[in-house]
Amino acid sequence: MSVDASKIQAAQAELDARVAEMIEWHFNPQTGCPFWLNWAKGAGFDPRKEVKTFADLIAKFPHFKDESLRDEQPEVWVPAQFKGKPFNIFETGGTTGMPKQRIGWNDYKVDYEEFSGKISDDHFPRGGAWMMVGPTGPRRLRLAIEHLANFRGSSCYFVDLDPRFVKKVISNKQFDIARQYMDHVVDQAVTLLKNRKITGLFTTPKLLEALAEKVDLHDAGVRGVFCGGTTMAPQYTRFIVEEVLEGRIGFYPTYGNTLMGLAASVPLTKEDNFSITYYAPQPRAILRVVNPDKTTDLVDFDQWGRVELTTLTKEFFMPRFLERDEAIRRKPRAPYAWDGVAEVRPFGAMQKNIVEGVY
Repeated sequence: MSVDASKIQAAQAELDARVAEMIEWHFNPQTGCPFWLNWAKGAGFDPRKEVKTFADLIAKFPHFKDESLRDEQPEVWVPAQFKGKPFNIFETGGTTGMPKQRIGWNDYKVDYEEFSGKISDDHFPRGGAWMMVGPTGPRRLRLAIEHLANFRGSSCYFVDLDPRFVKKVISNKQFDIARQYMDHVVDQAVTLLKNRKITGLFTTPKLLEALAEKVDLHDAGVRGVFCGGTTMAPQYTRFIVEEVLEGRIGFYPTYGNTLMGLAASVPLTKEDNFSITYYAPQPRAILRVVNPDKTTDLVDFDQWGRVELTTLTKEFFMPRFLERDEAIRRKPRAPYAWDGVAEVRPFGAMQKNIVEGVY
């Protein structure tokens, strides 16, 4: 369970090298994008000279303002080395007003190919068909899940979900409409499960629960469930594992978004008491659990704090973005030699009522 100190040090060295490489890439006029090159002119320091480690990045960069992804035209994010290459446009949020957009080329493929090695062939047999019941449309998730299935020699069926619509009707207290829409989505999924040989499933916890009420997933052929989206507290995780999946289907909770990629969970052990811990795909993305009142500081292990994300790829640089999530900071755990985040939930969830809907 514990991780050798030498492996933690090696992971830190790898991260520092990644920071130096990505800073050079994004702030070099030969390779960087217009947004960061312009930002550097008013930064008051030269990132290429003064940011060589992750600690330098934390000390020098302010929190990233994700409104830039809404307000700026996508072209300002195109690195010079990618100029002229058509890009994917992925959206996040957008419940009200203009959604935030991240452009990309291959990051989603790299993220999900890496994740492929973390799921069992027994639960997701290579060549077996998948089904995704969740947000498609302008979201990265649709292409990512299909790529993951294809990478494992599989094809993928899709049932669409519009989370913007769900959140809108729940916010308006139109619960009957929300229920009708959820039934509409679940009915489509049940039809596919009854008529096609599907072995792998990606969906959200709430939709998984609703699906299991209408069909025996194991008898229908499902052997693995890849699950993300709404909050999964320990008691709800226990319910999913023991009651919904009856301990017969592999369960792979994930924490991810358009800006980060995909953080995988470590397999649950008896000692975890159904508390899920996720580990970022470092060094491509780094998650810290910080003191909300002094965000340069980490909280102690096993304490709650706000989630901060840094993304470091050639396609996208995003330093110190404060997620709208809070989590418990957990120690490194094999095979991961860096901090984990556990029991992720919306920031301030204990103080205010959060609308999550079915996703």
